[in-house]
Amino acid sequence: MMDLIQIMRISGTGLAAQRAKINVVTDNLANAETTRSAEGGPYRRKMVVFEEAPVSKDFKATLADEEKQANGVVVSETVRSQEDYRLVHNPTHPDADPLTGYVAMPNVDTMTELADMMVARRAYDANVTAMSNTKSMILKALEIGK
Repeated sequence: MMDLIQIMRISGTGLAAQRAKINVVTDNLANAETTRSAEGGPYRRKMVVFEEAPVSKDFKATLADEEKQANGVVVSETVRSQEDYRLVHNPTHPDADPLTGYVAMPNVDTMTELADMMVARRAYDANVTAMSNTKSMILKALEIGK
């Protein structure tokens, strides 16, 4: 049987990962109209990549300590989207191409970002619920001894 504290720790890693995803989504939304970035050119959308948290022990030690195998999730990296920029015809914009009048706008789609935020929020809520239920189980287990 998995240790209840380990369950809380795994849910905690899920909370941290979803918080990182929400931070990236809000960064994308804040820069949805940014045509000049520090890297040059329009802002490029960022995405979070999750992976299972690595097992820190060797196989033999991990096998001997089965309950430690589940380590939760970590944010492995934040990558930039390779989608093309949106071109908007606006000859009066300071970053418009002088020949065509088109401005390269960030590749951030507001609806996609809002959908990603809703998914992250649901996952965050699920982790909070798991932590709350685990806490209730711990408290009930403590009442058994009374």
